[in-house]
Amino acid sequence: MMKSAIDTTVIFIFSAFVLIIGLLFARTGRNMKSFFAGGEAVPWFIGGLSLFMSFFSAGTFVAWGSIAYKYGFVSVTIQWTMCLGGIITAFLLAPRWKRTGALTAAEFIRQRLGAPVQKFYVNIFLLVSLFNKGAVLYPVAKLVSVSLGFPLTTCTIVLGLMMIAYTAIGGLWAVMVTDILQFVILTAAVLMVLPLSLDAAGGWTKFTQQVPADFFNVINGEYSIGFILAFALYHISYIGGNWTFVQRYTSVDSPKSAKKVAFLFAGLYLVSPVIWMLPPMIYRSIDPALTGLNTENAYLQVCRLVLPPGLMGLMLTGMYFSTSATANTTLNVTSAVITNDIYKALINPGASDRQLIRVARLSGLLLGIGMIGVALLVPAAGGMIEVVLSIAAITGGPSLLPPLWALFSKKLTGKAAYIISGASLLVNLLFKLLVPALTTLKLSRSEEMLLGVGLPFLLLLLYEFVIAPTTAAKEYQDYRIFRTRQQQDAAAQSAAEKEAIHKQNLFGLRVIAFSLAFTALLLYVLSILASSGNMLVAMIASAVLLAAIIPLRAVRKIRKQPEYMLQNNIPVEDSDVHHHLKNRESKNEAYDERTRQ
Repeated sequence: MMKSAIDTTVIFIFSAFVLIIGLLFARTGRNMKSFFAGGEAVPWFIGGLSLFMSFFSAGTFVAWGSIAYKYGFVSVTIQWTMCLGGIITAFLLAPRWKRTGALTAAEFIRQRLGAPVQKFYVNIFLLVSLFNKGAVLYPVAKLVSVSLGFPLTTCTIVLGLMMIAYTAIGGLWAVMVTDILQFVILTAAVLMVLPLSLDAAGGWTKFTQQVPADFFNVINGEYSIGFILAFALYHISYIGGNWTFVQRYTSVDSPKSAKKVAFLFAGLYLVSPVIWMLPPMIYRSIDPALTGLNTENAYLQVCRLVLPPGLMGLMLTGMYFSTSATANTTLNVTSAVITNDIYKALINPGASDRQLIRVARLSGLLLGIGMIGVALLVPAAGGMIEVVLSIAAITGGPSLLPPLWALFSKKLTGKAAYIISGASLLVNLLFKLLVPALTTLKLSRSEEMLLGVGLPFLLLLLYEFVIAPTTAAKEYQDYRIFRTRQQQDAAAQSAAEKEAIHKQNLFGLRVIAFSLAFTALLLYVLSILASSGNMLVAMIASAVLLAAIIPLRAVRKIRKQPEYMLQNNIPVEDSDVHHHLKNRESKNEAYDERTRQ
């Protein structure tokens, strides 16, 4: 149980605050572009932080925390593959996604590979998202259940419904604001847990003496060098091609900004795994008795041990909202796919913006209910680690690599992508489910991952360099059709739409600043109530308050842009406007020329 009612109060105050934030954005999404992509004018640093937190979840504490407790530093090695994926994405993939001009990855697939192939990938994406994010909702419900003493089923349903509410109501900006808020909460909480847990262990020297000799090996246990290499390949395709993350690259204003989004993600994943994983590693030296699924509670146990009243509630709130950030982003993107690529493209092409937003919110609600159902079934599937890694191994390579290949290749056709994905999925499922049941052969985790990523990659290489060159020029037809559609679909925004997007983004930045100030105020209150670490809490509160200046500076920068001043009839010298717009246009053209195929 929690140490005091203060923790429970903190949880409810922050939960209510985040729900109110979602309601604030209820009227800002006037059409699909603003609801799902922030009008393609989201500041890159907001997009980068949101991408980081969309990738991050309580599963980091539960799944990787369990690995950190059992095997040590290899949990950091595993997560550094995500940093590598971010770097490759920044150089090769994020700018290309932005230059497609598509609102979603599914829209690009339809334009590039055709509607039948898009339907195939949409079905896989929706099914995988349902299971993946349901699995991610489970650990945070478990954390809240253990901490507050409520039934697991009740926690799963209540937390899931709350997650649905502000995502379906507020759209992308509501998701991103809560991403930023819980990034700050989690960072503040973990920065307090780390020194306090080290102190509880008796210092660094005693900690290192009490853990196994191989605890700081970069490779350990079942997480071999083969697994790490396969996981690195998987994360290059996952971070660069997962539809949830593609939305972060398409929602900024230029390919250069999309590149910055991925670089910020990579930088955060270079540093954060060390900070996140040390507390459960330290707890191994304090209590080495955890076994089985109980190792998933290692992070929670060390927090309960060292955090004073109030701060445990803050940590738990951060864990919940980090999970909801992952699920919320997926809800927003899957809702975008259903609305843009199924309802609008196939069912009602003439739908009004009002109808589309209504469908978007309804689809978000139904998908969220499905995720809750899956979360309730995770314990029966063997726990979160088994579910997440199995889904990644089976579906990651087959569903993500062919669309990524299509970003570069003029030869890949819709038919070839369909066959490669279908064959790879079938082989992966056979080795996961049928072969172990009929024979004694069972692939290890690293072999599973290598097969899942390696097979579609080899098939794509075979098609690109062996099969495609022997066929007639008609194999390039899909690419030519895509280029034609891309040029036809490039339509300028109306002045009214640009003005609405500016107002939405200014409003979002102001809400972020207010949210940070509110968080700082709560931390100052907790620093007074805390029985230990008062000065540390107060220092972190001051840092959060100073961070509120960043979005306010971004507001002032946007308001000084000549485009904004012209749209809002603010006096500005014509020569200044012309120079600014011409200079920015030249820079964008030069960047596009350098990155053009």
